[in-house]
Amino acid sequence: MPSVVLRSTGIPAADRFDYWRDLMSSTHAPMDLRSDDACDFRARQRVIELGDVTVWPAAFPPVVFRRTAQHIRQADPENYHVSLLLRGEGHIFWGRQEVSRYPFSYHTNDTSRPYEIVSGKQRILLIGVEVPKAVLPLPRHRAERAIGLPMSGREGMGALLAQFLTQFTRNLNDYRLSDAPRLGVVLTDLVAAMFAHALESENLLPPDTRQRALVLRIKAFIQQHLADPHLTPTHIAAAHHISVGHLHRLFRTEGTTVAALIRRSRLENARADLADPICAGQPVHTIGARWGMPQASEFSRAFRAAYGVPPRDYRHNTLGAPGAFLSSDGEAPTGT
Repeated sequence: MPSVVLRSTGIPAADRFDYWRDLMSSTHAPMDLRSDDACDFRARQRVIELGDVTVWPAAFPPVVFRRTAQHIRQADPENYHVSLLLRGEGHIFWGRQEVSRYPFSYHTNDTSRPYEIVSGKQRILLIGVEVPKAVLPLPRHRAERAIGLPMSGREGMGALLAQFLTQFTRNLNDYRLSDAPRLGVVLTDLVAAMFAHALESENLLPPDTRQRALVLRIKAFIQQHLADPHLTPTHIAAAHHISVGHLHRLFRTEGTTVAALIRRSRLENARADLADPICAGQPVHTIGARWGMPQASEFSRAFRAAYGVPPRDYRHNTLGAPGAFLSSDGEAPTGT
């Protein structure tokens, strides 16, 4: 996935803070910045365009952001801003309203409202998202009420959004430019669903958005429960309070079936373990059972049907002779 990486360290130390302040104003919205580290401001940001939506992982020293009414009159991109805070803390002020955000919580903002953000003393690491108000599938007056509400990255829709953002930014090379518009739609739906959940107003989401968000929740549930050999469409449907028929209809639009997704995911994880030197001392049937396939013969047949060789042969072809990656005490040696 193409992206642009911006670093302040590529210019003289005395000019870095001014550079970063101008950069934030041009890539996001006009604002003022101040920092105790202004004399040598070391920051980086990656800008990833996903259709209408922009994702920007960033790291920077403690800083104060301030956007005033004058800045808004100067330019207003009319975006909703969402940041998943991964390290550090921030304290946000909208007039007399104040909220604090800590790791794995979300900071939300509106470019049409004046604000001041004061970070803590620790270096900040976050993944920011800019979503145009015009594309968020939620009534604007309701979306504006969501700004500033508590939203966690550890549970519910916030956890699903956090998983998407961290995996996407970590594995950019797995995506092509042609994937960008689709990923932008997925991201917009997740932000809208998180806002609606915070408002307890999921019924305000368009049906298509609710359906896509539900499919994403189900897929995340499947990944989390692959080790359970009793993971079935009936179990999944019950966990999401829908009928089995509804579950199958959802996945029909995905071009696969629930059973096929479970089987493929289990086999992919098992294949990764078989190719991992750290797991070289573990019996093949143990790896199959770890991923919800406790019957060794069934695991072997399914693996061979998917990859053309039995799991034992796949491991041998990938790692070489059994035990080649183990030391005399049975532990994987350092550096493998």
